[in-house]
Amino acid sequence: MKIACLSFTENGKKLGDKLKRLDKESKSYIIHHYANEDIYGGIKNLLNYAWKEYDGFVFISSTGIAIRMINPYIKHKTIDPAVVVVDDYGRFSISLLSGHLGGANELSKWIGEKINAIPVITTASDNRRIESIDLFAQKNNYYIEDIKSVTKITAMMVNERTIGFYSEDNAIIDYPNIITLEDLDYIHPNVKGIIIVSSQNFKLEDIDIPTTYLRPRNINIGIGCRKGMEGVRIIEAIETALMEINLSSQSIKAIGTVEVKKDEDGIIEAAKHFHCPMKIFTIDEIQKVEDKFDKSQFVKDTIGVYSVSEPSAYLLGGRLITNKSKHNGITISISKEMKNG
Repeated sequence: MKIACLSFTENGKKLGDKLKRLDKESKSYIIHHYANEDIYGGIKNLLNYAWKEYDGFVFISSTGIAIRMINPYIKHKTIDPAVVVVDDYGRFSISLLSGHLGGANELSKWIGEKINAIPVITTASDNRRIESIDLFAQKNNYYIEDIKSVTKITAMMVNERTIGFYSEDNAIIDYPNIITLEDLDYIHPNVKGIIIVSSQNFKLEDIDIPTTYLRPRNINIGIGCRKGMEGVRIIEAIETALMEINLSSQSIKAIGTVEVKKDEDGIIEAAKHFHCPMKIFTIDEIQKVEDKFDKSQFVKDTIGVYSVSEPSAYLLGGRLITNKSKHNGITISISKEMKNG
């Protein structure tokens, strides 16, 4: 994490310089120190551009100064940087903003350890030693589909309600009042909320309790297409192919294709749309596995391999879970990685 340390007093400046030196002992933090008196227009002016440039901020000040300065920039817990406040005597290290997803709680603890300050963590789940849903998702690289539902179920966990947990993965959240669900056909009457870890879209019309979806990144998409295919059509083809087998596009891990297609704007646009990397396979890599799949002489004559989408999905990893689908000049193949076999 890239951290901006902001100080306002002589004591604060000394403490900021100390933290800057201490970052050499950390593999997690790179600290830049800015003293108010050394900045043209002061730190208030610096924040105009620094807020988007840094992963976290350490205010060596009162909490009041920090709150007033960051107030215009606070947007949402999913995107706000970590903010920690340290008094200029170094007695307390207070996690102020984005304790979980932003990492302020961990930053507060690290500062406390390094300068012998008391970390002040006020998030209810931490104080009850409950693993928060957002940190659980972050740790396992799950996409949180609806942050509001996470807030509801976290409140239930804090109040010791029984939570149902359904997962196609191995990981399980650390919470004592969990009932593991083998399926979603029957929900125990004691369950007051459900956490679902799955790339599958479930229809839960009969379940009238708060439910949150955590999407594992385990779906790989192999793509073949005609030259010059528009991105919007490729995106639509991917979404259609996933919808046909009830999979969420939020679980897409990677998109793959053959090297001949590496500069196709449409495929590049699709990878950006789904926030996933685009993996390019060489002709040789495709040829080594293409005998496993149906062959097209036309494709062979055009680009040098018999098939693109199926070998690409296969090479990305996982098990092919459906036959290749065709969408007016676009072919889509889907593989799924499973940690539990």
